[in-house]
Amino acid sequence: MSLSASLQFRQSQSLTMTPQLMQSIRLLQFTSFELSKFIEDQVESNPLLEVKNPSDGVAPSDQEFSAGNLADDKSPTQEANTPKDSDLNEIGQMETSMDVNMDNVYPDDERQTSEPVDLNHDLQVGVSGEISASGNDIDLDSFAAQAPGLREMMSEQIAMMFKSVSDRAIAASFVDLLDDAGYLHVDLDELAQRLGSDLEQVDEVLSQVQTFDPPGIFARNLGECLKLQLVRKNRLDPAMDTLLDNLELLAKRDFKTLKRICHVDEADLLEMMAEIQSLDPKPGARFETQGVQTIIPDVLVKNTEMGEWHIEMNPQTLPRVLVDQSYHSKVVSGLDKTHADYEFMNECLQSANWLVRSLDQRAKTIVKVASEIVKQQTEFFEEGISHLKPLNLKSVADAIDMHESTVSRVTSNKYMMTPRGLFELKYFFTVSIGGGEGGADAHSAESVRFKIKSMIDSELAECVLSDDEIVKLLKKDGVDIARRTVAKYREALNIPSSVQRRREKKLRAQGVKTKLSA
Repeated sequence: MSLSASLQFRQSQSLTMTPQLMQSIRLLQFTSFELSKFIEDQVESNPLLEVKNPSDGVAPSDQEFSAGNLADDKSPTQEANTPKDSDLNEIGQMETSMDVNMDNVYPDDERQTSEPVDLNHDLQVGVSGEISASGNDIDLDSFAAQAPGLREMMSEQIAMMFKSVSDRAIAASFVDLLDDAGYLHVDLDELAQRLGSDLEQVDEVLSQVQTFDPPGIFARNLGECLKLQLVRKNRLDPAMDTLLDNLELLAKRDFKTLKRICHVDEADLLEMMAEIQSLDPKPGARFETQGVQTIIPDVLVKNTEMGEWHIEMNPQTLPRVLVDQSYHSKVVSGLDKTHADYEFMNECLQSANWLVRSLDQRAKTIVKVASEIVKQQTEFFEEGISHLKPLNLKSVADAIDMHESTVSRVTSNKYMMTPRGLFELKYFFTVSIGGGEGGADAHSAESVRFKIKSMIDSELAECVLSDDEIVKLLKKDGVDIARRTVAKYREALNIPSSVQRRREKKLRAQGVKTKLSA
């Protein structure tokens, strides 16, 4: 068989990921902040794009005034400010003799010399940048200094505490090693060798910086942090010291062992626990200077008077992008089609039109997905979390004729404001748990966790529910769930086991009885 070259024609279909298609997919995943930043970049690079705020109610054309209108309609103030012919002649002679142009002398000073000088006026202009006749428009709170951070606060106290340069250097090293919670994670021997200092000096500096405000700062573990705070309150007795050395037993609710090693009764142990709970386990967290990032909902869900749910995009997250067609026509009209500027303007026009269409499609897709979520989770919006149904991406995608990946991108980092609060769109997609015998409906994992928490919150000290008993109660409600799943949900909710809860409730009950008898 001989090999030879041949020419064949084949017809096939394939999906090509163009750059614009990839960018459209990215737009679906953008948060409101990322979308705003992306549009700002596009506006800077594209002269045909313009962003209009919803609050802009005056068109640019309404703000344009002709010179003829201004000349025909002069106010008395404008006539007073108009220079006379004699003044113009005098100024002209001065310009000629001095060879200067005095048109740009004091261009910002429009006040007449005959007007009285208002010092309050000048101060207001200097502070706020706006002319105001009264001081009521100035917000002094906006000029308040920023609160000092954790390290700034520690540096100020170091400057007042230590006089020696070496001590200040060691203390500054401690400040550099602080974490956001105010804890110090360092090996003192290694730090002493690195700084070329004695271990005794490092220990002495550490003991001094541990007296700084807030109490508990520079602690190396939780027990030391709580001890430093109790020392400041003069409440660290031997029993409390022993309790803080055995925080593991306290976490396990082993109150019997704690009473024995601390030599206290139920009432004293209960008071010691209450005092520990009043302390701050993270003293450095209060100095966090990062502002809280506000979550702006992308979708607004409202209940109409007719009992129906109205879904719409939040106007704050829906930028109004316009394409300036007139500017494009004006520039292109005088250019040859082979000119580089002509091609550039056409590319800008295509890019601008694509962006407007993509933003419109993005908004429609988000509303479409949110409407289907509200439709399938109507009982949740009407009754509460206990009626949250199991839902997956495929069921929503099939209902609106979209791909699961598209629904996943739409629901990522998007939030919905409802009468029941602010929820992420991903919140409504939960795992399904069987409904038990009799063909009962399946239950959402989130609603099952809510039921478990409600059962435990309502239990009594003499009737603490074990995981097996919770399983039985859930099966009576039609929830088929395994014991290990209940234990997993309970641990996720930071709820201790039944043994630990029984010990804590009995201790609190005994402490109440002791106080009543006293």
